[in-house]
Amino acid sequence: MARTRPEPVQVVKHRRDAALSSLVHGVPYIQFLGIEFDRRGDELTAVMAYDEKLIGNPMLPALHGGAIAGFLEITAIIGLAWTVLWDDIETGRMDAEELAIGHLPRLPKTIDFTVDYLRSGLPRDAYARARVNRSGRRYASVHVEAWQDQRSKLFAQATGHFVMPKTDA
Repeated sequence: MARTRPEPVQVVKHRRDAALSSLVHGVPYIQFLGIEFDRRGDELTAVMAYDEKLIGNPMLPALHGGAIAGFLEITAIIGLAWTVLWDDIETGRMDAEELAIGHLPRLPKTIDFTVDYLRSGLPRDAYARARVNRSGRRYASVHVEAWQDQRSKLFAQATGHFVMPKTDA
């Protein structure tokens, strides 16, 4: 039995980065909020770079609750989609070139999303990570935590439930 050679790491890394870039840059609202994702293996950290337009209360100043909620929901949706698409990305079943020209997979749809505002969001960069609690063919549950300066000092967290997109299989 012939052994197949593993793909060069650069090819796999390029495919991962292209898939993530297409997911993130294919949604205008993500671009409006200035959210990017830092990928380390299969783990994603969302980064919402500080921008004056994100301030809701200029007297404090504090980030707007809607911007925080949007940041958390985007982190949950992209994190969930990334988890579901990981095998297709790794095996090459997902074509990075197709993603680059806008043929994006359907994203999960929000059923409900509950945000806990734990403290004011300061006028600085914010970070978040999503943890998929359950992901099935039809339904998923995701928890998200957000922090600014210290990972252990959360300023917001959320739990969301999502309808998973139908697969062609």
